Amino acid sequence: MTDGSTADPAGRVRPPAAARRTIRRERLHTLGFLAPFLVGFCAFFAYPLIATVYFSFTHYDQVNPPTFVGLRNWDYVLFQYPQFGTALANTLWLVVVMVTARVLFGLAIGMLITRVKTGLGTLRSLFYLPYLAPPVAATTAFVYLLNPGTGPVNQLLHRLGIPAPNWFNDPSWSKPALTLLALWGIGDLMVIFMAALLDVPTELYEAAQLDGAGAWAKFRHITLPTISPVVLFAAITGVISSMQYYTQAILAGSLASGIGASPGVLFEPGYPSGSTLTLPQLVYSLGFQHYNTGAACVVALLLFALAMAFTLLLLRRGSGFLTEEGR
Repeated sequence: MTDGSTADPAGRVRPPAAARRTIRRERLHTLGFLAPFLVGFCAFFAYPLIATVYFSFTHYDQVNPPTFVGLRNWDYVLFQYPQFGTALANTLWLVVVMVTARVLFGLAIGMLITRVKTGLGTLRSLFYLPYLAPPVAATTAFVYLLNPGTGPVNQLLHRLGIPAPNWFNDPSWSKPALTLLALWGIGDLMVIFMAALLDVPTELYEAAQLDGAGAWAKFRHITLPTISPVVLFAAITGVISSMQYYTQAILAGSLASGIGASPGVLFEPGYPSGSTLTLPQLVYSLGFQHYNTGAACVVALLLFALAMAFTLLLLRRGSGFLTEEGR
């Protein structure tokens, strides 16, 4: 071979030495560009995940070295720890109810604002500003507004002659109150849906108008199919966020119980009566309050698997509703 190429024993032609050096140099350049991602992926995802799997099979109190206990932690969490079922039920409730309510409410507000002719900027700001409030400040203000005794909301309901709930102090109303808090900060979904709705071709509405289609027919056959990728995105990100729901629930429970952030006081998450206990709170309680890191890792892995299952289900089911433009 006159171009410097060689053949291996199997008869495959190898490129010349200069070409091999060029290919090696290009691969090194590519690896250099990928290095920040690879380092971050290994340090913040791969290693923590592997360590979590390892600790789930050990007894580890964060003081003494971990000792292997097999499936004992899994058996304890799944079959002996009663709070796991409560936290799982609450988390699933938030996934089904809160995510659905946020998507529907965000879509409704987005459609409302795209049709408003006057005061658009003011109305858009009123709905978006609560989203900018930090979660701790927003939750604190919301607990005050819904205080059963002195809150403005209950006082207004009493004046109107409407029975006022106990909100965060009532197990049957605590999760609906958290849902109202999530709807209060609907600004993120409002902006996303506004952008999607404004991107729907007006020609489709004009053609439907000529065919005599009503408002519901236009929404069902034009608006919804066109923005279906955005609806799917909102549902998936909502499921992931609800699976990580921690700050608002634990802060609302602690404030409603009267404990708040009192120093030196151990607060068991879930007030009232475990109704606000979520799986992320259970990870914190087991791992950092009771120093049972093995059981906390089991809950974390189950939470990870549950989030993956919901995401894959939504991706599989939602892809059937995507139009050719959204695929």
